[in-house]
Amino acid sequence: MKSLVRITVLILATVAVLFYLNTQLNDSSGRASSDTISVFNWGEYIDPELITQFEEETGIRVIYETFDSNEAMLTKIQQGGTRYDIAMPSEYMIEKMKEEDLLIPIDQSKIPNLENIDPYFLDLPFDPGNQYSIPYFWGTVGIAFNPTLLDGQTFESWSDLWSPELEQEVILVDGAREVMGMGLNTLGYSLNSTDDEELRAATDRLMELGPNVKAIIGDEIVETMRRDEAAIALVWSGQAADIMYVNEDIDYSVPQEGSNLWFDNMIIPKTAGNVEGAHKFINFMLDAEIAAQNADYVGYSTPNLLALDLMDPEVTGDVRFYPTEEMREELEVYTDLGPEMLGKYNEYFLEFKMSMNRN
Repeated sequence: MKSLVRITVLILATVAVLFYLNTQLNDSSGRASSDTISVFNWGEYIDPELITQFEEETGIRVIYETFDSNEAMLTKIQQGGTRYDIAMPSEYMIEKMKEEDLLIPIDQSKIPNLENIDPYFLDLPFDPGNQYSIPYFWGTVGIAFNPTLLDGQTFESWSDLWSPELEQEVILVDGAREVMGMGLNTLGYSLNSTDDEELRAATDRLMELGPNVKAIIGDEIVETMRRDEAAIALVWSGQAADIMYVNEDIDYSVPQEGSNLWFDNMIIPKTAGNVEGAHKFINFMLDAEIAAQNADYVGYSTPNLLALDLMDPEVTGDVRFYPTEEMREELEVYTDLGPEMLGKYNEYFLEFKMSMNRN
């Protein structure tokens, strides 16, 4: 009988140990606790000192990961392997995440610093009333170029990139909507076109650009342009500002045919484990001094009105990076095209990239 009791006690003890180990494994695989938040952001899109400052002020530890496209971010959140508490998608992706019921409504009573945001960037069509998203950065897509490497040439039009004299000089960001958008813009079509003939024509137009394309890459564009290893690049405005900060020969323009006006926002995924901590992080990032420091470091345009007063007037007065409302009206915001049409954009973009290998 004693032997049976010992065996039973041993089994119960083993079960308890296994339960404890399983709990520890779950915690270490991304489950957030009340003193931890997981932030999922674009690469080089926050001043690291601010993460430290947030941790010191709140006692909440930040687990920080990055993504390189809205689509990659969405896939990881859909899979739910890591319980991200904060992510920074662009406007069209927020529409999609709302439709897929992936977001938690923002409790604006916990974000008093929301009053610092320029009303222009609130209540936008992709999220009326900012129920699910809070502005983080905004900007444009355009051309970064180095006139000193190009005999003084400037770029006011997308079509300038097709000049035969620019063979192997152009770098493109590895983004289907940005590159396909450039092809559509050069033909006078909308960035949100769902017309197959227009998308076909844009792809054919891009293939004509093939001989001029040096590479299609991501964040490496910044270092490549900084080191004068390329003269021209299709970039986001913040990338251009980052390049220009180090290399004063570089200039940036938004082509006259039109381009993309984008907005990145902070959201709380539905699988978040620390919703209270997520609200504290959002409110922290909207503090005027914090937002100004972050914009100075990252190089993108802040929607924080009070932060603008704390920044260098030469930066905030530069219409290349802070275009006026009138100038913004000439630009186009991406809309969520749905999975089928996004798939078509990706197919055409892949066809263009594969054509590069045949040149």
